[in-house]
Amino acid sequence: LGVSYPTAWRMFKEIRSLLGQDGDDPLSGTVEIDETFIGGKPRAGQIRTKQDARNFAENKAKVLGAVERGGKITATVIPSRKRTTIMPFVQAKVLPSAVVYTDEFKSYRRLGAAGYTHSRINHSEQVYVSGDVHTQTIEGFWALLKGGLTGVYHGVSTKHLQSYLDEYVFRYNNRAITGRRGLFDAFLSRIEKASPAS
Repeated sequence: LGVSYPTAWRMFKEIRSLLGQDGDDPLSGTVEIDETFIGGKPRAGQIRTKQDARNFAENKAKVLGAVERGGKITATVIPSRKRTTIMPFVQAKVLPSAVVYTDEFKSYRRLGAAGYTHSRINHSEQVYVSGDVHTQTIEGFWALLKGGLTGVYHGVSTKHLQSYLDEYVFRYNNRAITGRRGLFDAFLSRIEKASPAS
């Protein structure tokens, strides 16, 4: 475009501001929920014990997501992986009638008591699929997100992570199954909604 780096960065920031997830309908049907860490890799010798590995992971940015199989995804940066953070997200983003699949992480234990039909897959025992129970869809999205952040942006600060996350959620939710205009048309409709009435 022939503009300076700060100008290009500002343009991208303005474009990303149109890609927020506000106003999306709650997820229903079969929903996979999972969390992931976003951040760098440890330096050589930095991880000596399992506790070192846990501490390193907990200091990374944390992201929680839910995907409706065959449908849309929603994701947000979270301050912690505690139940008090995860449960309000699930109750706001997933209808109680949904069938929810998660891994064995302890913060998901109360989903059944909250009224959800909940099944867990035990990754710690090297089980990744058991019939229909799996979290492969959401894990596939995490792979797309991390590959994009590393390959395209080469790293993102925690301060700006949510806007980049919104971009990848928007891309996923507006992917065109046939043709190539799904993403572009969806973006144009966001511009129309954001433009002041003339």
